[in-house]
Amino acid sequence: MGIVLGINASRNRSGGAKAHLCGILTECDPLLQGIDRIHVWSYKSLLDALPDRPWLIKHNPPELEESLLKQMLWENRHLPKEVRNNKCDVLLNTDAGTVCGYHPSVVMSRDMLSYEKGEMKRFGLSFARLRLIALKYVQAFSMKRADGVIFLTKYAAEVIQKTTGKIKQLKIIPHGVGAAFKQTTTGGNWTKTAGEEIRCVYVSNASMYKHQWHVVKAIRKLRDKGYNVSILLVGGGKGLAQKLLEHTIQEVDPQRKFVEQTAFMKHHELPGILATADIFVFASSCENMPNTLVEAMAGGLPVACSNRGPMPEVLKDGGVYFDPENPIQIADAIERIISDKELRMSIANKAKVLSEQYSWKRCANETLEYVTEMAFLTARNKNNKKQFS
Repeated sequence: MGIVLGINASRNRSGGAKAHLCGILTECDPLLQGIDRIHVWSYKSLLDALPDRPWLIKHNPPELEESLLKQMLWENRHLPKEVRNNKCDVLLNTDAGTVCGYHPSVVMSRDMLSYEKGEMKRFGLSFARLRLIALKYVQAFSMKRADGVIFLTKYAAEVIQKTTGKIKQLKIIPHGVGAAFKQTTTGGNWTKTAGEEIRCVYVSNASMYKHQWHVVKAIRKLRDKGYNVSILLVGGGKGLAQKLLEHTIQEVDPQRKFVEQTAFMKHHELPGILATADIFVFASSCENMPNTLVEAMAGGLPVACSNRGPMPEVLKDGGVYFDPENPIQIADAIERIISDKELRMSIANKAKVLSEQYSWKRCANETLEYVTEMAFLTARNKNNKKQFS
């Protein structure tokens, strides 16, 4: 009789979290890992997006379609019973904000805002900041009591353990990237005629740590130097960050000649957007794992990138770096890519090669191997305690 795995995906609300679950369950072969069945608890729209497999059982409790409070109450009070009733040997919580106390369990860490020094200050005295403070303590408690923790990058593991203390059982398992992003682009092999547009793209919702307004100022500086460069900001936004962005656009490009912002786009639409770009810009100062950066790398785009967080760990020497809060540095990085064809072709090729390690097949295999290992380790420890009690 093989392992029965439970997956708590009730908190998978972000695009990256949804892509992760779809990616690993599409690419995995659980029988090879000694897993007979996988039970997933989540909301209906996510369950509908998951593949249909004979070993996959989907559960949609009505509480997961209701308010956050009702979701958390269900997760805390009812999920452990459902996991036991379905005879699961181990539970994978795909978000560290879980309030489910089932054991043995593995928790996946996705968020960084609560742990990065200075990032929460960007939100001022607001509900958003209070939420981040609460989330920090909930996540830290969840990770400390879990039997194993999955981090997406070494950087995230090191920073978060400054809050949680040393975690005995952990594994670094980066996300994958879909095959649709591994398309053929110019790879930086382009030469623009005089006055021909140079198209930059930045994929991310407007938020205080994404710094889109600094990118817009950088594009203005480049245009003042004579470069016909434009920026497409994909992902929409709201709140103070969106107001800052709109104010900056009104200040430097009131007629919207070279700055365009689109609303949120579905994940399957992004490869087409990247295919039309000449340069990818990534100006975030806080990430656990920069998924959109990896997707641009897979497409072979030359990248101008933030020098903060895990970005150098992921992109290595496959991009030109800048301080994301310094428009002059952002402009200089983009200008280097524009003016040096050999450089942009080199970094685009390096980035594409680096992206090959980020596959959903690898992610699925390593994830299932780890949760299986934690199930066996916990069972063995219980048996040892019984023998010596």
